[in-house]
Amino acid sequence: MTKNPSRRDFSAAALATIAASTLPAPYVWAAEKKYDAGASDTEIKIGQTVPHSGPGSLYGVLGRIGEAYFQMLNEKGGINGRKIKFLTMDDAYSAPKCVEATRRLVEQEEVLALYGSLGTAPQTAVHKYLNSKGVPQLLLNTGASKWNNPKEFKWTMAGLPLYPTEARILARHVISVKPNAKVGILYQNDDFGRDFLGPFKKVLADAGGTAQVIMEQTYDLTDPTVDSQLINLSKSGADVFYNISTGKASSQSIRKVAELGWKPLQLLSAGSTGRSILNAAGLENCAGIVAIRYNKEVGLPKWEKDPDVMAFEELRKKYLPSIDPDNTIAFAGYGQAVTMGEILRRCGDDLTRANVLKQASTLKGFHSPYFLDGVTYSYTPEDYTPMKTLFISTFSGKDWDISDKPMSE
Repeated sequence: MTKNPSRRDFSAAALATIAASTLPAPYVWAAEKKYDAGASDTEIKIGQTVPHSGPGSLYGVLGRIGEAYFQMLNEKGGINGRKIKFLTMDDAYSAPKCVEATRRLVEQEEVLALYGSLGTAPQTAVHKYLNSKGVPQLLLNTGASKWNNPKEFKWTMAGLPLYPTEARILARHVISVKPNAKVGILYQNDDFGRDFLGPFKKVLADAGGTAQVIMEQTYDLTDPTVDSQLINLSKSGADVFYNISTGKASSQSIRKVAELGWKPLQLLSAGSTGRSILNAAGLENCAGIVAIRYNKEVGLPKWEKDPDVMAFEELRKKYLPSIDPDNTIAFAGYGQAVTMGEILRRCGDDLTRANVLKQASTLKGFHSPYFLDGVTYSYTPEDYTPMKTLFISTFSGKDWDISDKPMSE
């Protein structure tokens, strides 16, 4: 006797209809929805730690813009019908405080995932803990090479260009424009600084030419100034200055170079190229600085009609008017919040930590509103390199002149 597929399918559909009509409402779709801690039919809870206070407080705006973005989404109905509860906690850029805040988010608040947390040293302090708990640690505001290790630490993914990639590209640029360069380096005395330092020096050494590092100076985040380090570097005979710093140290060092009348080719880490940092240094003092670029700027005429910049500006005006319209750090936070929202949207009704990780690690091709055209995320489950397309750029004193063609390491 020939089987009748249509009849069999009808019977299955009929049974499903009967089941749905007889089961209490909360149980109708239970088989299709999956939740871990921090997720339910009505809410998704996510967290973050950033320095809202202390020497890195400039970056606290990352959390405030995230709050604004998710508030806006919630007012429009949330993500897949669920409201987002976003908890951004202060770690003061301190490893012990980061541990305390992260444990609270995981063990007391029971967040589904963390995203956009900042700092190599603070995030290193919770790296193993979050992986042992199976909690996604996504879109980190640090480009340390250690985050690209999906075999051993699959729950952790960087959100910035990896520092070694950036350093190697800048080193190749130095060799091409100053083959006999004498390089002086200022670097932050922690994992952040050293992750740039080693790869940069290795490219110079491997090139076999005469370009070399002739002096290194370090600073700690708690140092009130970096004046003495800059004085030493200016007297060293260096004609290239590689500035591996963050926040106020970046502004101080750029300004000090100008005060000293020192005229080296200046290289600056991409994380310190935000307009707020350059403004504090004095834009006229920033002319000629070379850096990696992969993102748009806010507060500049060339971008004011860009749809992504316009969307950010609308959000800023409505929810955070006290933030300057040229605050690129806030714009970076906006881009990451949009990306995290996209990850959650792709999760659908499977709001497990495993699926959050799966969606994050398959973001290849997604364009953040923060990115320059042509730059997208490149994550795959086997390679957590956030992006592989970067541009060399030079600051004119008013804007970044971006190279026509991207570079890779």
